[in-house]
Amino acid sequence: MEMANYIISIFKTNMPVIFSWGFNSPIALENGLRFSVNGFKHKGNVAVRYNEGLDLFDIEILTFENEVIEAIDGVYFDQLIEIIDNRVELAENYDQAVKDYYNSSNDITTV
Repeated sequence: MEMANYIISIFKTNMPVIFSWGFNSPIALENGLRFSVNGFKHKGNVAVRYNEGLDLFDIEILTFENEVIEAIDGVYFDQLIEIIDNRVELAENYDQAVKDYYNSSNDITTV
């Protein structure tokens, strides 16, 4: 539980980015944290675990069924948000992709 709280404290340093992931349902793991995301690029789960031997973190990008899509090992604490953001939210030409998505899905119909 202590490590899960530590990871959340790291995330709290950049809440707008964390909110952009649709961060929800955090669950404490042995030596880590798993949570769900509803990002622009990935919808599923993410697990972050502290690797005590290396004094670094390991990240797993997971399906909603917790099947590993990608594993990223040896991440420094100050890289956690950026690396997860690149897998969950940021797409190529992100700003334009978001504008296109919201412009096409939020068309207003006049009566």
